[in-house]
Amino acid sequence: MCFGIYSCFLLSSGHSVKKSAMTMETKPSNISDSNQEAEPDQLLDDDGNKNPPVKKTSSCTGLKVFLAALSFSYFSKALSGTIMKSSITQIERRFDLTSSTAGLIDGSFEMGNLLVIAFVSYFGAKLHRPKVIAVGCFTMALGCFLSAMPHFFMGYYKYETTSHRAASANSSFTLNPCSLHQDVNDTVLEVSRAGCEKEPSSYMWIYILLGSMLRGIGETPITPLGISYLDDFTKEENVPVYVACLHTIAMMGPMFGFLLGSLCAKLYVDIGFVDPGSISITPQDSRWVGAWWLGFLIGGATSFLSAIPFCFLPKSLKKPEEAKDKTSHGLLENMDAIGNKFSPEKTKPRKWSVMLKDFYNSLKKVLGNRMYFTFLCCSLLQFSSFIGFVTYKPKYMEQQYGQSTSKSNFLIGVTSLPPVGLGIFLGGLIMKKYKMGIVAATKFSLTMSFLSYAIGLLHFFVGCDNHVVAGMTVSYEGNPILYHNNSLFSECNSHCKCASNVWDPVCGANGITYVSACLAGCGTSVGHGKNTVFHNCRCLEINSSWTGNNSVILGQCPKSDDCSTKFIYYTVIQVMGGFCYALGATPSYMLVFRCVQPELKALAVGLFTLVMRTLGGIPAPVYFGAAIDKTCLKWGSTSCGKRGACKLYDSNAIRNVYLGLGAILRGPSFLIGIIFYTMIKKHFQNKKSSPVENGQEDAAMNKEDNCKIKERLPGSSDAENESSI
Repeated sequence: MCFGIYSCFLLSSGHSVKKSAMTMETKPSNISDSNQEAEPDQLLDDDGNKNPPVKKTSSCTGLKVFLAALSFSYFSKALSGTIMKSSITQIERRFDLTSSTAGLIDGSFEMGNLLVIAFVSYFGAKLHRPKVIAVGCFTMALGCFLSAMPHFFMGYYKYETTSHRAASANSSFTLNPCSLHQDVNDTVLEVSRAGCEKEPSSYMWIYILLGSMLRGIGETPITPLGISYLDDFTKEENVPVYVACLHTIAMMGPMFGFLLGSLCAKLYVDIGFVDPGSISITPQDSRWVGAWWLGFLIGGATSFLSAIPFCFLPKSLKKPEEAKDKTSHGLLENMDAIGNKFSPEKTKPRKWSVMLKDFYNSLKKVLGNRMYFTFLCCSLLQFSSFIGFVTYKPKYMEQQYGQSTSKSNFLIGVTSLPPVGLGIFLGGLIMKKYKMGIVAATKFSLTMSFLSYAIGLLHFFVGCDNHVVAGMTVSYEGNPILYHNNSLFSECNSHCKCASNVWDPVCGANGITYVSACLAGCGTSVGHGKNTVFHNCRCLEINSSWTGNNSVILGQCPKSDDCSTKFIYYTVIQVMGGFCYALGATPSYMLVFRCVQPELKALAVGLFTLVMRTLGGIPAPVYFGAAIDKTCLKWGSTSCGKRGACKLYDSNAIRNVYLGLGAILRGPSFLIGIIFYTMIKKHFQNKKSSPVENGQEDAAMNKEDNCKIKERLPGSSDAENESSI
């Protein structure tokens, strides 16, 4: 069961291995080994090889090259996907998007994947599989380059600041923060509106959405065709080892992706094109936008390089002698073999009506399987929670603990992912050592997932208080208040002509953040860029207990030392929870294949993937983002005067929404999980279930034992079991 979020994340990688295992079980007896062996040779004859046995690539050499190439493609697709996750906040700020719109961009990857998954699954095995994978990698590269393209057509990034507006009004003089003349502000507004008309379209983010969709299309053939190719041309006992290698290398992709995202977030978006001294914001500022486009260029180059080796690999390899009678010859040959079992005439095509009727009957059997349907509901809740949690984790760390985007990505890559990789590895070892059957695997996975859930609830107790912002979270005297627009104005800034929709925060010497130097009532300023200091700020004088100077500096005030301590606790909880979750990943990874009869495994996994992506991967980032948008205290504004990206969130509200929504989704999944465990135990507690080793059934099981297990599965009729023998 998908009790572990990371088992959900890795589930699609095992699709083809199990599909090949299913086709092996259903191989008909009327096709001889010699005929099976002749088909790859005939395919090579069609390619112009006069002596196929000589021209065939060595199994050892060719397989190693393919495994290395596939591993690199796994790394590149994980790297590209993580770059999107680590850049989502930067994209939101650069294009002035809401969190829900940013979530839609992130979910477009799943949309692209769903567009071609059926086509690739059916036709992919009929074509040259390595070259199909190469086309997929090239498509991923194209998607990454398309995502980075808007940066080169949008012009320089203009962040929201009062000093820029003053300079644009008249570059020959500098305005004081608190202007006593309304006509100056009118001039600034006119210039701003004129600049709005010349500004490039704000819909450039659509190119990022299309690029993400292209990445989803390109990634589709890598896992099913890659694993089936390995399964066809290697010894059966080596398949789990190769799959484990792929998963291990794939785990390095997110790690490097978040580290790369951290590096890019430190660099200013227009690096190399603007004077660094003229930039008045820092990476800790909510207006800061890093070089998000650079990560996509690197991800695109990596995907492009990963495609090259597949262009030179053959359509088939020489099969090891030990595996000739055990492995399949690809999905096409097995599908033909299954068709021959039910139709004695080879050349007689099956009618569409018959195929649709068979599909309907198979779909009805899968959905009518109570264990499978229960498992599906449980996994959907878990997966939805996981997707929303991962998508907005950097944002949560920024808003809750005052961390920069760069540091948030770095800590995710360094502290969160290594324990997950270790947990997955140890979970596999535990499963192998104790030879867990399906009942034990379900119990272990449910226990580990619930333990992680209980640990995760501790996050509610290690949150930080709101930023202390005058007129928004506290009054100008420093007392907590409920925010409303009029609260930004006070007697201390009533003599100024300040705009309420501007976000250009300054930090007072009293530890209070003010929305702008104007709203702080400042009269003079000295310095340039990041070193600008404002003096004679009247709003600092309101608090009678304050006896220090009346100066403010650019940027928000940092959160308290107590918040820094809580962030350490948050990190420790994350490490512990992620490790426990990952421990149950390998056992839960197998359950989708064990709760349906073998001949329906491929359909069950395909339906599972479809439901997870359609109902989980696509909508979860959108409704998580919409809920997070509700917690915004201060929206930014574009040069056109429209609402931009959120600049400040209510820390208490975003904690309750972000953590609470995930907990609400996962909580009921455990009740469903208990029901699933009860069903599994009822079916298998008095029957000998086959041991599981590294995700594979015991190789020593003979055909007769396999058929007996089929008879015990729910929803299988006597006629079906007889046809499987």
